[in-house]
Amino acid sequence: MNERSTTDRLIDGLRAVVQRSAPGEKLPSSRELVDRYRVGPGTVARVIAQLAAEGVVETRPGSGTFVATPARHAAALPDFGWQTVALADRAVDPGRPLDNAWPPGTIRLDGGYLHQSLQPVRALSSALARAARRPDAWDRAPVNGLQSLRAVFAAWCGPSVAPDDVLVTGGGQSALSIAFRAIAAPGSPVLVESPTYPGALAAARAAGLRPVPVPTDAEGLRPDLLAEAFARSGARVLYCQPTYQNPTGAVLSADRRRQVVEVARAAGAFVIEDDFARFLGHGGPVAPPGPLLSDDRDGTVVLVTSLTKPAAPSLRIGALVARGPVRERLRAIRQVDDFFVPRPLQEAALELISSPAWERHLKTLATALRQRCHTVVTALAEQRPDWAVDHLPAGGLHIWVRIQTDDPAVAEAARDLGVAVSAGSRYFAAERPGSWLRLNFAATADLTDLVTAAHRLAPASPLR
Repeated sequence: MNERSTTDRLIDGLRAVVQRSAPGEKLPSSRELVDRYRVGPGTVARVIAQLAAEGVVETRPGSGTFVATPARHAAALPDFGWQTVALADRAVDPGRPLDNAWPPGTIRLDGGYLHQSLQPVRALSSALARAARRPDAWDRAPVNGLQSLRAVFAAWCGPSVAPDDVLVTGGGQSALSIAFRAIAAPGSPVLVESPTYPGALAAARAAGLRPVPVPTDAEGLRPDLLAEAFARSGARVLYCQPTYQNPTGAVLSADRRRQVVEVARAAGAFVIEDDFARFLGHGGPVAPPGPLLSDDRDGTVVLVTSLTKPAAPSLRIGALVARGPVRERLRAIRQVDDFFVPRPLQEAALELISSPAWERHLKTLATALRQRCHTVVTALAEQRPDWAVDHLPAGGLHIWVRIQTDDPAVAEAARDLGVAVSAGSRYFAAERPGSWLRLNFAATADLTDLVTAAHRLAPASPLR
């Protein structure tokens, strides 16, 4: 008799004994069960542990196993009503939950990370193993981060940035939260692109700020409307993504990059530059321009960057780059939050980006992203000619698709068809001027899934 059948026989037998017994009654000993069911002691232990986890039995060390006493649910339910009063109106909108449960077989075109097939898993594993072998791997890390890692981030930002200007953070989202809380007082406005990254809207609102939208077009943020927005709102902070913007994929043009910083400087405001997609280019002939920070001499720009997007979701290593008094404010809040980023993770990140495997990964990733983007755009053009991709991105993980019907309803219909997409309404701080979907072409296992998803989306339409 195989192991599975003996385990099933023992489980069924014990359940039958429990049904015939009264709560609190002692069950046969492990030795008796071994002899009766002709199973090994390990099998008995596993089965009892499973039944205990289900609440069928309870074990008492030194005494044996007993039939569990039914819980008195009505009496055991706690009353959490007092918390509603204590929390008052301090609500936090986390944006879309990360752990959404999707039906089996759903093709994921939502989310913001690389599929495992695109991650440098082998290089990450090797980097983590090398980091773990360092004699000081588990020592406390400096509050600002490892000097060598900060030096790499500084080099990416340009010659005007020094390692002392860099603060290592636990990923880009953490860096955004720190920046909003450090720079703006609760209740004040913060200018954001329209549309923009929902995680930034959630972080700003959690900090007590009021997002104020500024329109964008194919060249990114519109400086002419930015100046008016600063004047009307009195904001002293602008959040923007100049390179491969999420969700549109736009790259802020050279002239506008200069104008945005000048307008912010004239308003006496900071620019929080989210450079999350620096390493997500599709390998085109024109490299993305450097960060706004590289041409900023007055400390107007505070840069947020991260290794998470081009590497893997759990490589939670990012950085804040700032000059002047704001740097110390950022550092103070970071220290209050969590003291420092775990040293093994910093060491592993440094090992990864310092190895030849990192450059090879970025080249391979660029080719894969370009192929995936082309595949999904071509497939959608065939299956959904009524949907429009106005801008073909040269980098990033997403396409921004303009549709003619209500996007939340279309997203719900897509779910029923086995495809997860992001409704465009999530990306606007206020009323939206139309309907869009954001599709992540890097979240699927391969190109075939992208084509299959497009075929499934062919009949997608909201209920009328």
